[in-house]
Order: sequence, then structure tokens, then C-alpha cells
Amino acid sequence: MVKAVVGCLAILIVIVACFQIAPPLMANYSFQDDLRTVALVDSGNMQKTDDDVRKDVLQKAKEHDLPIDGKQITVQHINTPGISAIYVAADYSVTVNLPGYSFDMHFNPDSGNK
Repeated sequence: MVKAVVGCLAILIVIVACFQIAPPLMANYSFQDDLRTVALVDSGNMQKTDDDVRKDVLQKAKEHDLPIDGKQITVQHINTPGISAIYVAADYSVTVNLPGYSFDMHFNPDSGNK
């Protein structure tokens, strides 16, 4: 009987942990996809400055409720003859609160087209 209660308790703890950890992971995955889109769209517009690209990234971060400010975003223009691209990266942490324990998850999403 005791083993069954302990086993059920362990399963319950794992389920609660998954429900706390999964949302930041999914938000990061979706945000990384948005970074690729921003880099692709903004690289087609030669008048976009670094600050304009940062504003676009901050808007996407706000849509995902991510704790990112402008200082945490890296923007690089890659110009070669005939080709222009933009590399975008962000660096942020999200605090996950579990019952009796909390920790920070660190993320470094980028546009991947450097």
C-alpha cells in the first residue's frame, strides 16, 4: 500500500513538473521560429536599421510573454556582393517555479542564417 502511494506521488510530481517546464520550452521554440521569420523579412528591406529589427524582435517576444529587453538582442547585418542578410539572436532566462523548488532556464535562440 505504501509503495502504491509513493509511486502515485512520484508520478504526480513528474506531471506537475512537466506542466511547469513545457510552456517556456514551447515559447522558446516558437520564438526561435519568429526570429528566423524576422531575419528573413527584414533582410529584404535595406532601410531597416538595427533598432528597427530590435523593435520587430521585441514585438515577437512580447507576443510570447518573454522577459527580453533591447540589450539582450544581437543584430548583425551580413553584406556580401549581391546578397544581404540579417542575423538575429536573443539571450534570456525564465524562472520556473516548482513546489518547493525554483530554477532558471536559460535560452539563446537565433535566426540561424549567419
